Amino acid sequence: MKKIVLILLFVGVGTIASAQTQYEKGMLKAFSLWKENKSIEAANLFERISSATPNEWLPLYYAAQINILNGFTIKDKSKLTQQLEKAQAQLDKAKSLSPNNPEIMVMQAMLYTVWVAYDGATYGMKYAPKVSEIYAKALAIDHNNPRVVLCKAEWDMGSARYFGQDTAPFCKELERAQTLFETEAKQQDFTPSWGKERVIQLVDECKK
Repeated sequence: MKKIVLILLFVGVGTIASAQTQYEKGMLKAFSLWKENKSIEAANLFERISSATPNEWLPLYYAAQINILNGFTIKDKSKLTQQLEKAQAQLDKAKSLSPNNPEIMVMQAMLYTVWVAYDGATYGMKYAPKVSEIYAKALAIDHNNPRVVLCKAEWDMGSARYFGQDTAPFCKELERAQTLFETEAKQQDFTPSWGKERVIQLVDECKK
């Protein structure tokens, strides 16, 4: 399963009104740090924002996202375990604030994918079915969420390649995801909007 294509996430943030609250200022600062490749500082700031705004799920979501993405580069098992346990705690809090949220489900599936990518022989049988189950549930909740469609299609495509199966059907889903990204309403808050660049890349690869 190590050959599975890892998802490269790109964060997009909607335009925020000029009259910013402390929450908005903090979130914009965290995204700025992230954009400057200061991911650890950004994750820590998202956590502090979460402590100050305990009813908001988005700071927890983005803190977890950073920890999960960084997990793909960690080779030491003990460090990876610590990293993903932290991300899991953040996701658990986010879930308690926003149950059955497809965006959070995608992050949960991504966390399990880190383990599969780290050691497919050890963790593939344990986590691969969970990833598939999560994406199926998320798709049932929101069939037109572009990030759900993208991530499920890429996961399915990676699994198909691993087992020597045809990936063409998943290219069609990636094309659908691309259309969904193009028609997705522009958010005026910090709602997740990443993924458009990634789906364009994957669709282009399908055409080769």
